[in-house]
Amino acid sequence: MAIVKHPTDYTISQRNLTEQLPDIGKPRVIIIGGGFAGIQMVKHLRMKDVQVVMLDRHNYHTFQPLLYQVATAGLEPDSIAGPLRKVFDNEKNFFFRMARVERIDPERQQVHTNIGEIHYDYLVVAAGTQTNYFGNEKIQKLAFPLKQVPQALNLRSHILQNFEKAVTSNSEEEIDRLTNFVIVGGGPTGVELAGALGELKKYVLPRDYPELDFKIMKVYLVEGVDRLLPSMSEKAGQRAERDLTQRFETIVKLETMVKDYSGYEVTLSTGEKLISETLIWAAGVQGVIIPGLDKATVEKGRYEVNEINRVKGYDNVFAVGDVSVMYTDEDYPKGHPQVAPVAMQQGEQLGKNLNRLLKGKETKPFSYFDKGSMATIGRNRAVADLPGNIKMSGLLAWLSWMFVHLMFLVSFRQKLITLGNWVWNYFTYDRGTRLIIRPFNYRRTVNEQKEELEEHRNDEQKETHAVSQEDEGTVTS
Repeated sequence: MAIVKHPTDYTISQRNLTEQLPDIGKPRVIIIGGGFAGIQMVKHLRMKDVQVVMLDRHNYHTFQPLLYQVATAGLEPDSIAGPLRKVFDNEKNFFFRMARVERIDPERQQVHTNIGEIHYDYLVVAAGTQTNYFGNEKIQKLAFPLKQVPQALNLRSHILQNFEKAVTSNSEEEIDRLTNFVIVGGGPTGVELAGALGELKKYVLPRDYPELDFKIMKVYLVEGVDRLLPSMSEKAGQRAERDLTQRFETIVKLETMVKDYSGYEVTLSTGEKLISETLIWAAGVQGVIIPGLDKATVEKGRYEVNEINRVKGYDNVFAVGDVSVMYTDEDYPKGHPQVAPVAMQQGEQLGKNLNRLLKGKETKPFSYFDKGSMATIGRNRAVADLPGNIKMSGLLAWLSWMFVHLMFLVSFRQKLITLGNWVWNYFTYDRGTRLIIRPFNYRRTVNEQKEELEEHRNDEQKETHAVSQEDEGTVTS
């Protein structure tokens, strides 16, 4: 008898989710991912005409643009994350299953997950993105990503624990290492995170730790191109750099890459070494590609889709949001940017197009309406590029940024809690969520990852040695 090591995992093909879901006599639409695209699609499907099954490895939707505020003690997770079942609790034809999707079987029209298999009539991949480390496995194991709520909580605990350690240390070198932060990536996430750490340094932490001289705390922002916010206007990038360097003394390093990281020391492409126990990776993303579909459908880490987001080569498989790339839009010949507004608009349009397909009507091609880009740098500081070549900065851009982000939050409760936190933070110069609820043992993680890397290297050396011996034997014979 086989032993099931993980009780949540189904034993190969013993569990069939299709049998556990009610057959309501309507076409079944499976949506993989409960992000911006997936939620918008469900909202615009005529639920009475279909059965919708949403699969996600988490049971909540995350408002990712505000993850950095959870990481820097500005917000609690429930301010930016809401249960997916609650979002559609009034829809009788909506079903949610918390599952990790492992494979797609387009021939049998099945999705294989860690809890079983499920049949679909229409499949929509809205799995979003994951952090892109550009092949650097060592940095991948030691750096802090910022794509999920658990990652944000790990980073928050790590930051606060570092200051608790620093206040009891007699070593200047150790204090320096604990209070230095290196952010890789000068896009909106990196800029906003640098600004949030700058506010902690200037307004919050000195009151918590009066024993420390915060002149020793350094925040580095490393970007590979010649300016910050490369996806926005040059003016926005220059303003962001000026605000960060002058207001928060952020050390900005442009046209610089991170080559290596030991867990203690960051090595830059210039040869410079930065002492830090905290390397935060915000340098890029890549689509979450699920095995099973033809490899020819994947283009640069994203599913290639047509003008209605149908995956190339399939009639009933679609992809929306960051995991898809569309080359049919003349205004975006290289594909649309991987941002929330694109995902939301594609999800909405695909929901409407599926309604048309079910009724035998003609579908309408997707056309992206760019409402602009924004990034906040801190209190009363933000930059915005709006349609009509309108550029804003300062207080007006900051208020606009706050309004837009509040409106995009899923529930009224989240809007209320987030606004309350922001008002409190603004008038008190405080961050009320500086709680180490779940301690994060970074040193143990570093040691474990180093051991894993060493084992991996040893295995590779053994394989190389075995192959070379085989080659020698072949030559000898």
